Amino acid sequence: MKIHLLRIALFLALPLGLLMNVSPVDRSGEGFGWPLTHSAPAFAPDFDDVHFGKEPPVPEAFHPPFVLSDVCETDNKVFQPGEKIVYKLYYNWNFVWLAAGEVTFLVHDLPNQYHVMVRGRTYESYEWFYKVRDNYESYLDKKTLLPKIHIKDINEGGYTRYDRTTFYQHAGKAVSQRGRTRDDLSPKQMTLDECMHDLISIVYYARNLNYNQMQTGQEIPLKILMDQEIYPIALKYLGPEKEKKIRGVGRFNTQKFSPQLIAGDVFKEGDEMKIYVSDDENKIPVLIESPVSVGSVKAVLKTYEGLKYPMTAFIDK
Repeated sequence: MKIHLLRIALFLALPLGLLMNVSPVDRSGEGFGWPLTHSAPAFAPDFDDVHFGKEPPVPEAFHPPFVLSDVCETDNKVFQPGEKIVYKLYYNWNFVWLAAGEVTFLVHDLPNQYHVMVRGRTYESYEWFYKVRDNYESYLDKKTLLPKIHIKDINEGGYTRYDRTTFYQHAGKAVSQRGRTRDDLSPKQMTLDECMHDLISIVYYARNLNYNQMQTGQEIPLKILMDQEIYPIALKYLGPEKEKKIRGVGRFNTQKFSPQLIAGDVFKEGDEMKIYVSDDENKIPVLIESPVSVGSVKAVLKTYEGLKYPMTAFIDK
């Protein structure tokens, strides 16, 4: 299975967004390239509820259910509805850094859930090389930050994929409706471990970790459901880095992490990604750097608004 940097970076708990797509992936052998359509099929249940800001229906539980352990309860103390974070993405090609696009993370409020939307777009000036229009959504339970519904709707260089996954966390099940477009979906039921995250929920879960209690070199085990597969990964804590200069933004006090990467089409064996997180109560990534199979990529914080706390990690420009 092809592993793409956008999805890898997202599940590594840091908003990288569009980053994978600035390094094109050859999908010519996969046989997909149909344009996206915009009508929902009858067997994609309650699609309108998801896309028009309504609470998704509560599914019937599978039986027998199990009781989640305490580790599945995450008290959100870091983000709030209305938070909007934008990253600018760069690809290094033959020693030249090319501005490739942007990715935006936006949190909406629902009575019992957070509706998180992620939008990735390449710049028009880059699209002669590779064009991306990626849309992700997750509905997160406010008590646990675990996903109830995850939607992926992507168009990457002509390759299209739509996937709507419904999580039945208490029953340890998930159902994925997946296809080339919304009009070409096939269902698949999967068995889950406890506390299963998706590509977006893991971002907001990781921001709620208590970095002050970590020791340098400590690894944080994580698991996500991605493309109908479960991946165990690890996030290594590398300690604080003061006055880290972020291009075009300024200097920040940061905490540094290095996630485990999966060798394949994008990463080579031994590649190491570096992630710098604001050393304050917001804990937002301000810089992500990574080598890829050809060249290197990085995501740089561009703008932020609606943060829960003042950005005290910012020093100056």
